Amino acid sequence: MNKRKFGIALSTVLITGTLLAACGKSDDTTNETTNGGEKEQFTVAMVTDIGGVDDKSFNQSSWEGLVNFGKENGLEKGKNGYDYLQSKSDADYTTNLNTLVRQDFDLVYAIGFLMPAAVEEIATQQRDAKFAIVDAEVDLPNVASILFKEHEAGFLAGIAAAKTTKTNHIGFIGGMEIPVVERFEVGFIAGVKAANPGAKVDVQYAGAFDKAEIGNTIASKMYSSGADVIFHAAGGTGSGLFKEANDRKAKNPDQDFWVIGVDRDQADMGPDVVLTSALKRVDVAVKDLSTKTKDGQFPGGEIKLYGLAEDGVGLAPINEKAASKADIDASVQEWIEKIKSGDVKVPETQEELKAFSPK
Repeated sequence: MNKRKFGIALSTVLITGTLLAACGKSDDTTNETTNGGEKEQFTVAMVTDIGGVDDKSFNQSSWEGLVNFGKENGLEKGKNGYDYLQSKSDADYTTNLNTLVRQDFDLVYAIGFLMPAAVEEIATQQRDAKFAIVDAEVDLPNVASILFKEHEAGFLAGIAAAKTTKTNHIGFIGGMEIPVVERFEVGFIAGVKAANPGAKVDVQYAGAFDKAEIGNTIASKMYSSGADVIFHAAGGTGSGLFKEANDRKAKNPDQDFWVIGVDRDQADMGPDVVLTSALKRVDVAVKDLSTKTKDGQFPGGEIKLYGLAEDGVGLAPINEKAASKADIDASVQEWIEKIKSGDVKVPETQEELKAFSPK
């Protein structure tokens, strides 16, 4: 090969190598921006339990919190903002949690007491991801646990029921016998005891949160036996209670068939029968923790407890059609002040309830 041909060949090799190097450098820069750089905006998502995102209760309240957070921060529903995956069975929990992590959401919520095992499994595998679980505790550094003082909300509901009943027969329908629901029950009974010691509370558990037909059957028996106010902490099972109350009210408009809802203000479930609702502000907690995490204050490994003082629980407005509305409002406010000041400690266990003496 003469010098001219060798020079051309060498130039070609050098040019080709330079171009390839430039292309490689360009690709590396792109990957660094995508994988190593900061995302343009914070993203958050949640996994529902089997009740579904529109359960009119717990999951729906959680989703409303995410929607509010998204709107306040200019986010849109989807992978680049806020989103949810719905679980049809227990087997979906780990899959859905893992899917959201792989979609690169900055914070992933597990909604409900049924998910601690799934959260622990995925959070252990995905140590760089951040998780939050509602109504359960997972002791891992990348998991924040959100709990509520349901007994305080239940207590206020008990005050309202005790001030409303004409038969002194009140009902409580629980979903499953778990600490979360039992705190509602204990607080409710304590509230009734504080405001109307002569009233009795009939307690029954459905054994499920997604069986409206069971809620309907239990409610029917309670109303038939003389109850005129029934409080439920039963998720989707409580839908059966609303149906029974609405049906009875339609047939006997002059008779009281009051319902006290739970978690969110359930007034939309029956304007003629919903007395009030024991608010469990999951929406407030979800929005609050999302904001903290976005601002670099993720409380990993901690328990965040929300009660009356944190606006995490409360009581929805009393129905304008309630004959004793003014009396209920005044009494509820009085007890709220006592609880917030520490003058009254609302019981949260059966043992504490036995020893409870309202002041």
